[in-house]
Amino acid sequence: MQKDTKFEIIIIGGSYAGLSAAMALGRSMRRVLIIDSGKPCNRQTPHAHNLLTHDGKKPAEIARLAKEQVARYPTIFFREDVATNGVKTERGFSITTAKGETFQCEKLLLATGVADQMPDIQHFVECWGISVLHCPYCHGYEIKGQPTGILGNGDFAFEFAKMIRHWTEILTIFTNGPSTLTAEQTAKLQQRDIQLVEEPVHVLLHQNGYLQNIMLRSGDLFPVKALYTKLPFEQHCPLLAQLGCAFTEDGYVQVDGFQKTSVPGVFSAGDATTPMRALSSVIAAGTIAGAMMNREMIEAQW
Repeated sequence: MQKDTKFEIIIIGGSYAGLSAAMALGRSMRRVLIIDSGKPCNRQTPHAHNLLTHDGKKPAEIARLAKEQVARYPTIFFREDVATNGVKTERGFSITTAKGETFQCEKLLLATGVADQMPDIQHFVECWGISVLHCPYCHGYEIKGQPTGILGNGDFAFEFAKMIRHWTEILTIFTNGPSTLTAEQTAKLQQRDIQLVEEPVHVLLHQNGYLQNIMLRSGDLFPVKALYTKLPFEQHCPLLAQLGCAFTEDGYVQVDGFQKTSVPGVFSAGDATTPMRALSSVIAAGTIAGAMMNREMIEAQW
């Protein structure tokens, strides 16, 4: 990479949303730096689905091809690093990395995703993204009709059960403690033969990340091939808060239809902004962000 530390745009996060934006910007002849740690949140997921022309491919292979294609544009540069600090300047933004480098830009795209907070259940981490899942549209077809669990409680568990019941009739809800479902919700679940288990989950027994059984604290086993859940999360990137970006009540970055944050010149796209964690949606958001950043820069020149 050239020694110049000044770019028109810096993209922090070089996964699907960031690369999609970079392609739009590379085709707009914008000088762009992508700063990425090389650790996408779906690095354990064996196959990607629900993405036209790439259904069933490994996420790492899709990302490799995307980066290869983006790198063909001569105004796009890459840096494997972590952005640790960001400040507003007269001409835009100054970004400092963990390796001690500092870069300047006029506009900034934060496509940094979120950090999922794993529960204290043995082997949960090893199964996350493989057989412990978040989205039936991404994974439900491959495990249709199989014994399936939901880790959750209250309204979430009830509403999610209604959805997952479409893919399988062999369904168990693990509330991981006393149930907070209403009597009416519990009755509706029982009418559809959806079992409710309140005893805490202790261990996920698996082979290479693929669930075989769920062991409760008592030692009882439930033969479950997949487990759906919704995890709490934190924003991956400290720059969002440092720069004063607004967040939604659910903790996502607040953006408009053009992926603009509440801070002028700062855009955001991908999992940091939405619960719709599908490749197709984050790729689309990245394209919009890239096009709108270029548009703003054109307008500023007139």
